[in-house]
Amino acid sequence: MTIAEIVLGIDFGGTKVALGLADRAGNLLATSRLDTDAAAGAEQAVARALSAARTLLAAERAGARLGAVGVVSPGIVLPDRILLAPNVPGWERLHLRDLVAAEFGSTPIEVGTDAKAAALAEWKWGALAGTDPAVFLSLGTGIAAAILVNGKVLAGANGAAGEIGYNLLAAGDTGGFASGAAPLEEAVGGRGLGGRASELLGRPVTAGELFALARDSAPAKELVTAALDELSMHVANLAIAIDPQRIAVGGGLVRSADVLLPALRDRLALAVPFPPELVAAKFDQDASLLGAIALALGA
Repeated sequence: MTIAEIVLGIDFGGTKVALGLADRAGNLLATSRLDTDAAAGAEQAVARALSAARTLLAAERAGARLGAVGVVSPGIVLPDRILLAPNVPGWERLHLRDLVAAEFGSTPIEVGTDAKAAALAEWKWGALAGTDPAVFLSLGTGIAAAILVNGKVLAGANGAAGEIGYNLLAAGDTGGFASGAAPLEEAVGGRGLGGRASELLGRPVTAGELFALARDSAPAKELVTAALDELSMHVANLAIAIDPQRIAVGGGLVRSADVLLPALRDRLALAVPFPPELVAAKFDQDASLLGAIALALGA
């Protein structure tokens, strides 16, 4: 059966770019992935992604019309630059929507922040379906949250609502963003945890490996426990402020859900007057890509 219309999603990440074609119901029909190659700069990553999109469309289109394109990226995507996205050289100077529009002409294009788009996908098709308000907590290389009210993602005055990676850890953290720091992200994000674990254990260790090592290694367990204590406090404070019905936890660190979720759930039960339900996100691998699809479907 020929599909009348398809949409394209592109998810730019710090280490990989994911592309997907989907039908109007959001079902993925074909996907493709490539390395971001961040060290080579931002423009080459976009150029190679658009080339991969052409290849994917040529192979899978089967006569269908491309109805819209959704593109997501770390940071706050503005018409002339991207804010809060320092991990790929030159990314903050990109005119991302214009570059994509030059490839696809008059096709409707929506751009957005990856974590916020992932939250929309979880609300439309995943673990947050039917909940209001809801929170999507993205725990991976970086740390971010997205808040949904009536099925709409709260953007904030500057598009930066939910950027909890910049939360301060103590009264003495007077610099924070102004000093170039993202205190919570550096403390409990995957990159920060992996760096401290590598230093502690004297060899390269990823955050995922650290959680596995914590089952048998006392030093690794101590590091994980301290990180979870810090993170759970911030999640509890967020729940107190928002009073969500449900929090879905996604991102790379959720692969250690057996350690992560009980720690968060215990703190919510103790600290929050009306503890929300806490669940693992449905889409642990393709959440941001599905978010890009969701943006395209709304274009």
